[in-house]
Amino acid sequence: MAAVTRKFTMTQKFHRRRSRRQPYPVRTITTRSQGMASGCFFERLPAEVFDMVLDRLSVLEISVFSMVSKAISRYIVNHISTQTWRNRMILQKLRHCSSPSSPPKEDPATLGHYKALGLLFKRCTLLLPTKDRLKFIYSKFSQVPCFMMEQCTASTGCPFFSSYGVFLQTLIAGWDELECHRVFNFLCDFTNLPRKIELVVTGKPGACQRLELQIRGFCRQVLLEPWSSRRDTLFWLTRILQSWPMVSQARLLFILYGPRLPDGSLGWQEQLGAGVAQCSLWDLAKAVILLHSDLEARDWTTDTVLAILEELTVLPQAWHVESVARLLILCGNSLCYSILASKALNGRLFEISRLLVYLILVCEKDGYCMNWSVRMVQQVCQVFLSPSDRWSFIQSVENMFSEVTMEMYEVVMAGNRHEDMETFQSLLNASAHFHTEIVYMFLKKA
Repeated sequence: MAAVTRKFTMTQKFHRRRSRRQPYPVRTITTRSQGMASGCFFERLPAEVFDMVLDRLSVLEISVFSMVSKAISRYIVNHISTQTWRNRMILQKLRHCSSPSSPPKEDPATLGHYKALGLLFKRCTLLLPTKDRLKFIYSKFSQVPCFMMEQCTASTGCPFFSSYGVFLQTLIAGWDELECHRVFNFLCDFTNLPRKIELVVTGKPGACQRLELQIRGFCRQVLLEPWSSRRDTLFWLTRILQSWPMVSQARLLFILYGPRLPDGSLGWQEQLGAGVAQCSLWDLAKAVILLHSDLEARDWTTDTVLAILEELTVLPQAWHVESVARLLILCGNSLCYSILASKALNGRLFEISRLLVYLILVCEKDGYCMNWSVRMVQQVCQVFLSPSDRWSFIQSVENMFSEVTMEMYEVVMAGNRHEDMETFQSLLNASAHFHTEIVYMFLKKA
């Protein structure tokens, strides 16, 4: 076998030469805290120049800027504490409030401005304890006469209350319940609200009209109406009412939500007559429904709400039965039935019968379905366990129809009022429609 010749290629051997290039410089990252330690750009600015920068920014931009660092936040706190800034950003926006000739208005631009102020104070005091935050914030608003309530010059309504309500809602949005309790207690101390409420709930209704309206405006526009959640509104309404006895709670509820006269004062005497409008009682009914909507029943049980409702209908004297019936219909089926059932269990047949007749009359006058009143009578009838009690109840309702009809007939014959004649005709129509529904219901079952 021939020898296999293998050829190998010789490669030149190179020696590795060391690189003479310099090593790359080491990059270092300067953190924000390191930068602040050596002085940031804004810290190196003269105070006058920094103030000029802040004056060029909007309130919302300043609120964002305050979150950059602790140092800048502290400087902004000092800047908004100056009298010049407060005059320009807080007081000047509300100059129109001090003019008695100008009607109360809710300017959207002013509301937006105070919402931005709420964000500013919320962000620049973020690191402070709740008590210190409140002290700082309210020290800036203590110079606003409207916030002190008794210094407000508005006679029937103050537009600042709405602005302050937007500010407060923005400020405490997201705070837990305990912090909101502290806010309410601080507000009470700062405005002396409990003392003012005591004056109006213990005095004669209408004796302190201006104070009643100021309490109504402050509580509704600052504490109650800014919230879109019913749960939040219930929380603040509970704080306002809870520390008072039941009679005072009813008085205060009427001050907050009762009907108002054309001149702006509270209509304490309006419910004593039969001609109160449905819309006049709607706010009051919604407040009662709100209290009754506490599903957990931590603060407002059904018995408590019914007792307050009973107290409401005798302020300042016993309401006309038609006004009571109209309020109960607005409060809804559950509360209306609970009131009637409570009277039935206590054997108050006369009151039930009279109230049912006027419920039927209100259904006729206000355009409600008469079938509703028939079903309500059926439900109340089920409360009576024995057939004899049910028969007595039915007889009492029918006799009351005759009695009320004769009363109205005598009123019509004694005077010449067109309203009395209309009510009398409505009662006759109501009786006919009510009994028609009952006959139809029994014939339908037959």
